[in-house]
Amino acid sequence: MDSDASVSPRRRSCYSDSGDSSCSEPFSECGSDDLSFTPAAAAGIHRLLLSCAAEASDGSISSLVAELESPSASVDSLRRAAMELRLLAKHNPDNRIRIAASGAVRPLVALLSHADPLLQEHGVTALLNLSICDENKALMVEAGAIRPLVRALKSAASPAARENAACALLRLSQLDGAAAAAVGRAGAIPLLVALLETGGPRGKKDAATALYALCSGARENRLRAVEAGAVRPLLDLMSDPESGMVDKAAYVLHSLVGLAEGRSATVEEGGIPVLVEMVEVGTSRQKEIATLSLLQICDDNAAYRTMVAREGAIPPLVALSQSSSARPKLKTKAEALIEMLRQPRSGSLRATRPAAIVAAE
Repeated sequence: MDSDASVSPRRRSCYSDSGDSSCSEPFSECGSDDLSFTPAAAAGIHRLLLSCAAEASDGSISSLVAELESPSASVDSLRRAAMELRLLAKHNPDNRIRIAASGAVRPLVALLSHADPLLQEHGVTALLNLSICDENKALMVEAGAIRPLVRALKSAASPAARENAACALLRLSQLDGAAAAAVGRAGAIPLLVALLETGGPRGKKDAATALYALCSGARENRLRAVEAGAVRPLLDLMSDPESGMVDKAAYVLHSLVGLAEGRSATVEEGGIPVLVEMVEVGTSRQKEIATLSLLQICDDNAAYRTMVAREGAIPPLVALSQSSSARPKLKTKAEALIEMLRQPRSGSLRATRPAAIVAAE
């Protein structure tokens, strides 16, 4: 490796959580409707799944919605109707359209406030399945689904309901910037950060994916994420290849370092060594996102540049800039960062960088 500074010692880890997939997206779709039932119920549920995979008639859907709206319906009948709507929406795109058009969204949203935990789970998951269809997202937002989903994310009895609420909020936030901002204002971000810290593997992945969508969709959500303490768990996940979350966490962090508060939190939480190590030993995609994050951190801050240089960033950046496999855009970014680190007291990259660098962004 070409070097004009000594490399600080660091552990050599394989950072890949999905292989060196520099051309694939770091965020797949969030978790889906994973049904689990007792063995005694499995046979009946299997038959119901088969029947629900087919296209449902408008009449059968309307009767299920009427059952949900009936003031005299028992908990058992509500459970059955909600579960059938959930299953009808699970695999069949046409059913999702029919169910939403039949007026099911509002009664399903109402189930999220019901005292019965199973009804809450069926309601949340039916809404998640409906939200897979882009045409339904606006209907769900108009029906007031955001705040009840945030409450479910906070306090639903089952982990599955909380995880599915996170996933449904992710899908609604993809509608437009206004929806993403509304999800943030409803209080979802601190809850997603908590899920990122304490959830199971699926919960962490859903939380990271939702945070990325929310922070990409509305700038105000980035500050909410920083203030909720997102930087520390993101760095922990980036430092742990076994988590399977390195790429996802790195992309969320990159969205946060676009803010001064995010850059400050990243430095204060020890993020510079994590990012430098990723440039050195990460996959192609991880090298790229770490380089871009370091560029953001170093821009217009001589103290941060000095910290990055002392951490040993220049040698791996030189190697990256000379790599035959690196994309031209990435090489340009690496070269710009090297120049900044060698002249830490120069002006802002935004003010001084050549036109070729700006054009490469």
